[in-house]
Amino acid sequence: MDCLIRPITPEDTRFLWEMLYEAIYVPDGVKPPSRDVLLQPEIRRYLQDWGQPHDLGFVAVDSVSSNPIGAVWLRLLIGDQKGYGYVDDATPELTVAVVPESRGKGVGTRLLSHLLRTAESRYPSLSLSVSPDNPALRLYNRLGFEMVGSRGTSLVMKRGPQFSRPRLS
Repeated sequence: MDCLIRPITPEDTRFLWEMLYEAIYVPDGVKPPSRDVLLQPEIRRYLQDWGQPHDLGFVAVDSVSSNPIGAVWLRLLIGDQKGYGYVDDATPELTVAVVPESRGKGVGTRLLSHLLRTAESRYPSLSLSVSPDNPALRLYNRLGFEMVGSRGTSLVMKRGPQFSRPRLS
């Protein structure tokens, strides 16, 4: 899919909240949670007060329609704000989502690759949390993320410290 990748702007706020909701993995056949889930502190922390010094993110925009189709961002969540993918106080957590109709077309790969290239000069490593059943797990493995633990029913993955080259298998 032909898309442009650009930095997140304040005008993207509504879309980012939609992407945060889309980032919640829901297995096939399971009813998605109410959008009120975004009000829970453990979810809100991934976007609330966006634009802090350690925040970094990008939006994918369809090059034909100019509509946003995906987003990727990272935040340094520490102290009482630790997220699901917390590893340590120096490792920001990553969130990525693509609108359903654009999934499976390389948008997530392009977004993540762009973020990884940009972030490697700022952070020695990145982390994330993912369900073991989420198809995105293959993408994370391919881009060099490795499992470093688990939290609840999710895997905690980390890429670093030297931002290893993506695996080809």
